[in-house]
Amino acid sequence: MQSMLQYSGIAASIWLIIGVYVASLFYPQYSHTRQFCSELGATGSPTHTLSPLINNYPLGLLFTLFGAYVISVSDGSLAYLSIGILVIVHGVSTWGCGLFAMDSDPYTEHPTLRCTIHSYCGALMLLSLLIAPSIVALSSEFTSLMRGFSLLCVCACLYFCYRLHLAFKARTYPGLYQRLSYGWQILWLVAFSFYITD
Repeated sequence: MQSMLQYSGIAASIWLIIGVYVASLFYPQYSHTRQFCSELGATGSPTHTLSPLINNYPLGLLFTLFGAYVISVSDGSLAYLSIGILVIVHGVSTWGCGLFAMDSDPYTEHPTLRCTIHSYCGALMLLSLLIAPSIVALSSEFTSLMRGFSLLCVCACLYFCYRLHLAFKARTYPGLYQRLSYGWQILWLVAFSFYITD
């Protein structure tokens, strides 16, 4: 069981890519560059029911299991304990994003309560995997290589978040920058998974 848990972070990363791709196949003319991942599960979308089933719910479980594994190997380390909790927060927030769908129009000026909850869950997802690599970057418990890579991931994520903000305002390619931003977080999770299972 322990050996299965230690690879759940890597499994989540692979599942994420496959799940989003598969769901998009059932959404006619879906654009990975212009549309957010959450639009696959948005209210009224063709994949409103399918997307959370193959994305949010299994992904939330895998993130939560990996967070539990990190806690189990923390051995009194506050850094590891904190990272484990943050990964669990990421998993629970992933469930929240699935349970509370965003509105069909991401540019609506008056979002529904469900969409507002979805947005807060999304913010928690972002923050949890920004704080976790920041802990690694600032902690002497980790190798210089892991600390440097974690800092790179945080900086790249923040840069693409900024580009996402600009693209959203310009209504151009927010989907592309969302994927690039989240991609650096997932890349960090994969690297951290290999780091602690080495």
